Amino acid sequence: MSPVQALCWLLASLLLSAVILAPNPAAAHAALIKAEPADGTVIATSPSAFSLTFSEPVSPLVLTLLQPDGSSLALTSSRLDSQTVVIANPQPLASGTHVLSWRVVSEDGHPVAGSLLFSVGAPSAAPQPAEPVDWLVRSLLWSAKVALYIGLFLGIGGAFAIAWLAKGGREGQRFVVAALLAGLLAAPASLGLQGLDALGARLHGIVLPAVWETGFATSFGWTVLVALAALAAALLGLVLPRLGRPLTLLALAGAGAALAASGHASAADPQWLTRPMVFLHGVAIAFWAGALVPLGLALWRKTSMAGIFLRRFSRSVLPVFAILVGAGVVLAVIQVEKPSALIDTAYGRLLVAKLALLAVLFALAAFNRWRLTAPAGSGDAPARTRLARSISVEILLAVLIFGVAAGWRFTPPPRALAIAAAQPAIAHFHTPQAMAELTITPGHTGEVAASILMFDGDFGPLDAKEVTLVLSKPDSGIEPLKRPATKPGDGTWRVDNLVIPIAGSWNARIDILVSDFEMTKVEGPIDIRP
Repeated sequence: MSPVQALCWLLASLLLSAVILAPNPAAAHAALIKAEPADGTVIATSPSAFSLTFSEPVSPLVLTLLQPDGSSLALTSSRLDSQTVVIANPQPLASGTHVLSWRVVSEDGHPVAGSLLFSVGAPSAAPQPAEPVDWLVRSLLWSAKVALYIGLFLGIGGAFAIAWLAKGGREGQRFVVAALLAGLLAAPASLGLQGLDALGARLHGIVLPAVWETGFATSFGWTVLVALAALAAALLGLVLPRLGRPLTLLALAGAGAALAASGHASAADPQWLTRPMVFLHGVAIAFWAGALVPLGLALWRKTSMAGIFLRRFSRSVLPVFAILVGAGVVLAVIQVEKPSALIDTAYGRLLVAKLALLAVLFALAAFNRWRLTAPAGSGDAPARTRLARSISVEILLAVLIFGVAAGWRFTPPPRALAIAAAQPAIAHFHTPQAMAELTITPGHTGEVAASILMFDGDFGPLDAKEVTLVLSKPDSGIEPLKRPATKPGDGTWRVDNLVIPIAGSWNARIDILVSDFEMTKVEGPIDIRP
């Protein structure tokens, strides 16, 4: 079986396995869309509970209340109600300003953290929460992911190239073994560091079982398990040459499956498309990048099999290149959504950096393919030397790209930011005579639309002659904005083309004209995001 046939068989037979293997994360990086008490509000009495509503289901990791005297109160009792975390307050709160600090993990495996301030009775000097980011842990996590990528791509891909392309040559085997061992060490290390980052713990906490349990509980735990199995299979394929081909083929599939098991790209909708694209992208990277070190050393040492190795790689790399670029373009379009996000977001700027490095890499690869491959393959010694040197530059560029890609671990993609931004702000108001649910979409500043659903005191439909929405923000000097609502015929009342200028807690009042002689009003706060 030729390398191209092997790759086609791999893609056709194992693609479905990659889709089925991984858990089913939600489609977005979680974002807080509503809190009770709302950020910046002043409440009269101590609340019995707090609630945090996110744009997708989450799992709470660490919940802490920083009190006006600077003391910290761990909130250990919470429950999940769909996308809302309801947190029990264990004791009455003193007057003054409190900080509710939360850290949760979204279903794509990435931790999300934040804080909100509220005051009981009257505001006081706000206590200062601890620095939420440990840059040492973040740096080590980034380094571990780069080492894992080296193991998955240069290690597994190198083992596959030796077994399928080198025709018995073993050049580069020591490097490939070192890359595989680096990956085998980096995989569990990255799992522990994932747990530290998820919990916001310091490096010395790496010895705690809870840290490892937290890391494994995220979807990244699946990536680590699959990666360890794939790295071990590749290493075994080098040790047992007779089983080298099937084992390295399985390992190559495992590299793609490990990437598809977690992360932003694999969590995006539609998952029937994104997971296979991540799988294909990972397999193609490993096939191409992994062959570079063994091929470069074979050319540099002018081995007798270098020409055959080069011709096999040259014939195989074009369809692999097409898969690599096609899958990458699909994933980039899904994640970025609009060109402006390439500049406006950290994720987009990392993508631009990666694309710049890829442009140089592709240009160099094209020069090698069409200017140096033919003479080097025919035995031209100077051409082989030049090609070996050029391949060494390709390897350096590939490692730099791995470093850029590892930075995506800390940056939510524009797709997720857009989904979070589009989430509505919702508030419920009630009196003995009437109840109303106010929905403002999207729930952030700018032009929005308001929808009002009303009931009478017995949860029956409330028939009104006129409805007016009144928004005000006295603490910012904004007097009431009055907008009449229209009834489109779907049972709701709507206010379109409404502009909310600033973020924060607004006071919303709904004036309901029930008859010519009866007016009912309901009101309360609604939180508007920036």
